Amino acid sequence: MHVQKYSMEFFVGIFVLIGLLCVSYLTIQLGKMEIFSSKGYTLTAKFSTSTGLRSGANVDIAGVNVGRVIKIELDQDYYSVVHIRIRDEIKIPDDTGVSIKTSGLIGDKYVSLTPGGASDYLADMGELTETNAPVDIEELISKYVFGGVK
Repeated sequence: MHVQKYSMEFFVGIFVLIGLLCVSYLTIQLGKMEIFSSKGYTLTAKFSTSTGLRSGANVDIAGVNVGRVIKIELDQDYYSVVHIRIRDEIKIPDDTGVSIKTSGLIGDKYVSLTPGGASDYLADMGELTETNAPVDIEELISKYVFGGVK
């Protein structure tokens, strides 16, 4: 009888372990975390401000997700340096414009790329130089409310 009891406990333990692994996998996938894969190449862009942009934010071209923001840091000249990872199959021309935009009126921030017409492409650790500072909605609203807009 002891053999049957232990085998039942063993199978229940395996079932619970498989369930926990499935929940962990779904949590990582739904949370858009990239723990096991670092496919793609990294580019950087300097902005005067990156307010509201977070690591893990989408990088889009024409509304299609092509990568993610992996890190945001401050350089010695007090510019915000945004590091993005682009999927390997997407080639980015070296004259591509980059801007920080908002999904909807008060949605999440994301990085938008507007490819140029150059025939040279950026390689890993390349820099996007055609940057546009994000529009600060709060500043525009306060100017309008307090009469700063004419």
